[in-house]
Amino acid sequence: MADFTRHDRQTAPEDSKPLLENSVKDFGMIPNLHAVMAEAPGLLEGYQHLHALFLDTSFSAEEQTVVWQSINVEHGCHYCVPAHTAIAKQMDVDDAITDALRDETELPTARLEALRDFTLRVVRQRGEVSDDAVQAFLDAGYTRRQLLEVVLGVSQKVMSNYVNHLAETPVDAPFQKFAWQHNG
Repeated sequence: MADFTRHDRQTAPEDSKPLLENSVKDFGMIPNLHAVMAEAPGLLEGYQHLHALFLDTSFSAEEQTVVWQSINVEHGCHYCVPAHTAIAKQMDVDDAITDALRDETELPTARLEALRDFTLRVVRQRGEVSDDAVQAFLDAGYTRRQLLEVVLGVSQKVMSNYVNHLAETPVDAPFQKFAWQHNG
């Protein structure tokens, strides 16, 4: 793999410095993912913006976690699964949901399972989801707005998962206790 610099506030390109300040405000540190992304200021800015937009969707914290972790696990992201495990804990998401997502086992409710199923269909089929799959998502109580918000979540996670694969981003110390390895 290519050798990527993990930037700090001194070494980052000038346009990334205020973005890394945002990271410190939001996380109390510069996550290694952001430190790597800082090499390309537009990427880091886009990622941070998509993250804020996804937090502002109509999904609950549990549903946001289902979207994020379904994608992270599907992509086998060694960094994002532990990071989003920590984020889920901060968001007071039930550990049963997090464990089911990490272990690819049944979620506690049919509604959350429908969300995971639809999210994975979007990822695996690159958005070319059948009318039946869309209807099943809607029949589970979700809306067309939420259908599109899944695409927003996929967009955010593609950025982070792919960067982590390319850079082999080291998992930050606070997330290491949630280390994860893909079963597949």
